[in-house]
Order: sequence, then structure tokens, then C-alpha cells
Amino acid sequence: MNIVFFATPDFAIPALDAILKSNHRVVAVVTNTDKEQGRGKKISFSPIKKFALENNLNLLQPEKFKDTKFIEELKLLDPDVFVVVAFKILPKEVFTIPKYGSFNLHGSMLPKYRGAAPIQWSLINGDTETGLTTFFLKETVDTGNIILTKKITINNDDNFGSLHDKMSIAGANLVIETLDLISTNNFSPKAQDNSIASPAPKITKETCLINPNKTATELHNLVRGLSPYPGAIIVHNGKSYKIYKTAINNTIKVNEGEIVTSKKEIFLGCKNSVLQILEIQPEGRKRMFADEFLRGYKF
Repeated sequence: MNIVFFATPDFAIPALDAILKSNHRVVAVVTNTDKEQGRGKKISFSPIKKFALENNLNLLQPEKFKDTKFIEELKLLDPDVFVVVAFKILPKEVFTIPKYGSFNLHGSMLPKYRGAAPIQWSLINGDTETGLTTFFLKETVDTGNIILTKKITINNDDNFGSLHDKMSIAGANLVIETLDLISTNNFSPKAQDNSIASPAPKITKETCLINPNKTATELHNLVRGLSPYPGAIIVHNGKSYKIYKTAINNTIKVNEGEIVTSKKEIFLGCKNSVLQILEIQPEGRKRMFADEFLRGYKF
């Protein structure tokens, strides 16, 4: 089948690579336009663009998806399917072009965690299991009929980085399975039950703030869900510190909201519990272990 692949981040690279190695044909890759970054305004482009250039793939970077020229370009490619992985919302004029429609790879077991940050919220909420879903696109985001799902175990030591990578690889396999089913018309899409849907909104600065009014377990899961990016934040004496790794400590007592340190350890008093901070990053400095931090800083 002729595939047009829509994606931006590195999460999508294994899926695109798997399609290239399959019996399906990538006729184009669509990604974000290039951006200026930093004071020097250097041009940066998406991980998917870098991969596409390295593999000599036909690359499209439209500024507007409803642009007539872009839509005509897509139609001339004679696509069978559009595959969408971690990308922007496509208008109906675009996702209805292919012969067999367009499907998305989503980082949860839909309808659970509809939205921009399903992997992060599954960790923040302390889930022990999550999953992946391929589904046909509809105008309402993340509501289309489900093609395939795959469960993923969340280990106790998983954070956003490790779970992201695990799901990226598993997602590549699910995309190929989905394409094979579509090519043989050997599947029965299943409607989502909207009554059990839950949101996974975009991560904001407010999401990242560590609030000691919560339990150590809740804050430990928050740190896991935001590590290594964008990082949970604790504010103390007007300064912000990013926290990347923690543990729940039941051996000492610390008042709620209080920070206590030894020569090598940092403890935060939480609601009925204590959170031990293991990895921390002061503003404008590198990430470091607690003992390293305490050799040069004091709370």
C-alpha cells in the first residue's frame, strides 16, 4: 500500500522505520515546518525530518493543512492510507483523502486518556498498566473507531523516558499489524465507549509544581511522569528546582511542607508521609544526585 506518514517527534521514528522495512511503500512524510531556536535563531527541524532526509524520503512541510496546493500534492500521491503518530490535528479535508482512510497511533488504551499527554498521565495517576491504540481519524479528537490495541506493563521503576521508549518500539509493531489488516480488509473497527473516556490534557507549568499537601506516593508518581522532561518543580525560598527522581521514605518524620537534609539526603514532608529527593537540578545548573547537590547548595 502507498503510505503517507504524518509525525514530528522521535517517538514516531521506530514506526516509520518499520514501514520502510515492510512491504508497504512510504510515498511521503509530512512534518512540522522548521523553527528558529535560541538567541542565535538557528534553524532547527523535527526528528522525523532528520530521519526522512537520511533515508531520502519525499518530505512535505505545509504551513497550513487546508492549503489547496498541499491537498492537491497529497491527492497526486495516490495514497491508500495516512498513518499519523504524535502529530497535529488534521482537518477532514486531509484525513479523508486516502482510499482506506487515516489512522492514528495513540499512547493509551482508548477511550482512556484522550488528549496530548497520555503516557505522562498514566504515570502521574500511578497506573500499573497502559497501552497503545490504533484508530481511524474522526473530526473529534481521539474518538474514532478502534482497529487494534496492545497492553503495556508499567514497571515500578519506569518514568516518562523509559515508558516512552518502550511504547515507541511496541507502537511500531502495532502500526505494521494495522497496515497488514487494512491491506487485507481483515478487521472490524470497534466504536469507543464515550461514557468511560478520560482526559489526558497537555502538561502545563502548573502540572509540574510539587505540592506538599499531597501524599509522597502522589508526588513520587508526578516526578516519574515528568522525568526526564519537562521535570517536576519544587519552589523553595523563591528559587525553583527540578526534581527527576524520588523515593518514598517511611523511616523518618518530617512536617508537611518542610525540607530536611542530612549530609547526603534530602527529605520533603508531605501529607502523612515523606518524599526523599534523589536527583535534583538547581536553576541554570546541571542535574545532580542529592549528595552532590548538598556539597554546594543548602535549602
